[in-house]
Amino acid sequence: MSEPVKIMTVASCSNVRDEHRGHVAVSGSYGGRYNAYNAAKWPARAVIMNDAGVGKDDAGIVGLDFLDRIKMAAATADAQTCHIGDGDHMLAHGVISHVNRAAAALGCKPGQGVRECAELMRAAAVPTEMPPAISDGARYILRDNPGEPRLVCADSIGMIEPEDAGQIVVTASHGAMSGGRPDNAVRPDVRAVFFSDGGAGGGMDGAGIARLVPLDRRGIPAGAVSADSAPIGDSRALYRDGILSHVNQAAVHLGAHPGMTLKAFIDILTAAAKRG
Repeated sequence: MSEPVKIMTVASCSNVRDEHRGHVAVSGSYGGRYNAYNAAKWPARAVIMNDAGVGKDDAGIVGLDFLDRIKMAAATADAQTCHIGDGDHMLAHGVISHVNRAAAALGCKPGQGVRECAELMRAAAVPTEMPPAISDGARYILRDNPGEPRLVCADSIGMIEPEDAGQIVVTASHGAMSGGRPDNAVRPDVRAVFFSDGGAGGGMDGAGIARLVPLDRRGIPAGAVSADSAPIGDSRALYRDGILSHVNQAAVHLGAHPGMTLKAFIDILTAAAKRG
């Protein structure tokens, strides 16, 4: 007798594992290709992610079309109705904003509650193909000059390494805390760190910028870039085009303010470090 199809929550699609195979995953991740790939490679039966305010180049929802390529049902929840980074909160409070063709065929549609949509997805067919290869989700050293901190661009917060202590890190993840709980995702004492804001105002209750305060307590300058100014998930684009929407007090003390380009503030940080 086959196992009943479950609705399972995860804080991030990077937490999808073999136990989620064949079940419906409600993930706090934004709905980009990198997260869609992580849900599909096991595969989950279907996935609901967060739209991160959709943002520039539709980066918060591009994973839906990607999953249609393997006929995997997928949807996103409106970041203004639930907390990004928290699958439990999404399941309890989220409202669907976008669905792909495979999900629409099951009766999923914008305006539904996430739980209602997830219930319909229990009837989805499990994908039989592996997802297409992606180039998203990489780590880059953009600058490494003697006498100044390295500039590290990491498309996912999980790519921050112990060796990044003392360096400037731009991560294209949202700035929410995993599952809405304090975490140590930024373990090393970096010189400064930056995120995407996960949607206008950081989404519901500012969940997408929640990491800024605990980083302030550690004395680490931190900020979030508007998801409308640079696509979430692309750290090099955040550095190149991003406009700061939120900064913590440690960053303010060094000259940061909302409306400033991220690149300009990183130039200030680099010049200050070179002066010692």
